[in-house]
Amino acid sequence: MTLEKGSLILLDYTAKVKDTNVTFETTREEEAKRSDVYDPTRRYEPRLISVGEGWVLKGLDEALSEAKTGDKLSIQIEPNKGFGERDTSKVRMIPLRKLGEKADEIRVGDTIELDERMGIVRFIGSGRVQVDFNHRYAGRTLIYDVDVTKKLDDDNEKVSSLIRRRLPIDEQKIEFNIEASRLQIDLPEETFLVDGLQIIKKAIANDIFKFVSKIENVKFVESYLSQSLVSRKPEEQPKEEQPKEEQPLEKNAETAQPRSS
Repeated sequence: MTLEKGSLILLDYTAKVKDTNVTFETTREEEAKRSDVYDPTRRYEPRLISVGEGWVLKGLDEALSEAKTGDKLSIQIEPNKGFGERDTSKVRMIPLRKLGEKADEIRVGDTIELDERMGIVRFIGSGRVQVDFNHRYAGRTLIYDVDVTKKLDDDNEKVSSLIRRRLPIDEQKIEFNIEASRLQIDLPEETFLVDGLQIIKKAIANDIFKFVSKIENVKFVESYLSQSLVSRKPEEQPKEEQPKEEQPLEKNAETAQPRSS
């Protein structure tokens, strides 16, 4: 049975540029290391995707809508369903001095921000720099080697995966409890200073309301321990600590916002 629109799946994949066979993205750690795109700060694992929801390139989304769990596919994506065709009007030649104090550090191939847009440096010479505001892979045909590893049907799996999609934390550190239509999420202390945490929590709640239909109320809890308690041995820790609770986020309550910490 093919995957329905809105199905939550885990997808392992490696993406390459067809004409060069260069890998530019992968969820597989060993492949990343072989292809010189390895990032030690990144977590390599199958990616959570909602089929047909635009979470991935259009060409990949369309192919997944005709796939089944367990399928291993090689998908060719043309530019019009990938990163788009190249637009020569998006290539500009500007004075090097416009880049300010960092002008001497700029090299061909660097990605820079200019006029609130990201561009790639294509040429430097005679006091000028050519900046290409097309996507790096615009006009390129892509190949995605994918493995549809799993379809998520269990509510606990959905909640855990949706939390981790927004917050970069280990699965073992996620604690939550579902009781009837209520969900409580206990955030680990390492997330408290994440940039835009309030917006992230609202987005997590909205995702859960959409993909776990029985949930109508989401509450985030932040607990703080004194340093004296943190230094105690596990057997010396008190059985319960009083958490700092936040106002629940209600389904369909557009103005509901969690209280600031």
